[in-house]
Amino acid sequence: MTDALTDAALRDLQGREAELFTAVYQAFAGQVLGYLTAKGASDPEAVTQEVFLAVLPRLETITGGVSGLRTFVFSVAHARMVDDHRRQSRAPELREFEPERDPRQSNSAEAEAMDRVAYGEVGALLDLLREDQREVLSLRIVAGLTVDHVAEIMGKSQGAVKQLQRRALNTLREHSVVKEYIAP
Repeated sequence: MTDALTDAALRDLQGREAELFTAVYQAFAGQVLGYLTAKGASDPEAVTQEVFLAVLPRLETITGGVSGLRTFVFSVAHARMVDDHRRQSRAPELREFEPERDPRQSNSAEAEAMDRVAYGEVGALLDLLREDQREVLSLRIVAGLTVDHVAEIMGKSQGAVKQLQRRALNTLREHSVVKEYIAP
């Protein structure tokens, strides 16, 4: 079937829905796509498909030959373009995330606990710990270092650092002063 659709060809294709749709699609899809692109549709190909999905069930009922069909197809295209513009205006503008412009911050649970406990209490709490446990908590929580860095600084394995941290936190949990701040 050529791109030139005639009234005679339309009459001949009546009753053969698949062939009629193919002929109409081939005749008008390029023009509809061009129209939607020129009108600024967000995704002209998708909107073109929507147009022809809306046209398909009504093909057999359209009157006026090729001229009536063209009018109907472009009426649907215009309506879908308006819908697309409305959808675009309601959708939030998408932007790349820029972490340096994001003012939000979230502290770790340990940092929040340390903020809630008065400075004098921190010293008293740390005095409950062995020296190596105190050092691990100071490096991990106060200095914010990773387990790898603390292990390197203290000359211990990562497992040993994790174990010291776990035991230190368990010791602190046992004292009622910090039970509300340090979750199990």
